[in-house]
Amino acid sequence: MNQPNIDDVKSYWNNRPCNIRHSTADVGSIEYFNQVENRKYFVEPHIPDFADFQNWNGKKVLEIGCGIGTDAVNFARCGANYTGIELSDESLNLTKKRFEIFGLDGRFECLDAEEIGEAFQGEKFDLIYSFGVIHHTVSPTKVVSGLMSLMDEASVFKLMLYSKTSWKSAMIDCGYAQPEALHGCPIALTYDDHDVRLLLKDYEILEIRNDHIFPYKVEKYLKYEYEFEEWFAKMPDEMFRGLEKNLGWHKLITCRKK
Repeated sequence: MNQPNIDDVKSYWNNRPCNIRHSTADVGSIEYFNQVENRKYFVEPHIPDFADFQNWNGKKVLEIGCGIGTDAVNFARCGANYTGIELSDESLNLTKKRFEIFGLDGRFECLDAEEIGEAFQGEKFDLIYSFGVIHHTVSPTKVVSGLMSLMDEASVFKLMLYSKTSWKSAMIDCGYAQPEALHGCPIALTYDDHDVRLLLKDYEILEIRNDHIFPYKVEKYLKYEYEFEEWFAKMPDEMFRGLEKNLGWHKLITCRKK
């Protein structure tokens, strides 16, 4: 069986841009984008805290894999000098429309993340941000190596990778779940803390933490109904948060150049 290549990855995300079904409104409308944002941060409330949007006012932010632009517009709203790259043409077109509708400024490139060092040669960014993207690339090592030239000593690199030591990984191993909402994702790598340190061996890691367990019944969630699985419904909130911190699917990493 042939190994997936970058064209396979691009085709997959062009056919199903991430979170595109997070609204029942007309795709590309103000109502649509507002519903997409509300649903994303309702299900993944840890994202705004991790991204820390307000901290980047007046700073240069580069996002690796902006998708349909939910985090992107929040960086821009908070005053960041925002640049986003995205492999999927379909996703990037929606992000551009989103910025236009909300009257926001941003710079966008349809680009393979493995080419980023050459594409932005000579530039420096205060924040490089990538949430749930690098684990879908053919060569994550090439991506993180290419970012080094875009950072100085004060730059921060924040990324989310899927966690190998997680509730979700255990469910996948048992055949009860899959990495993405839809079948067929060509690449979806997972990492434990040791793997993260190997990947980021040229960086100083400031923090690694886990978060996020999806607790809802999928068949209900697809109908925009939020009903907990029975085992989570009966679990005290404090216990569930403890489970997320130990077995969360999202490994949240903050680092900088050594």
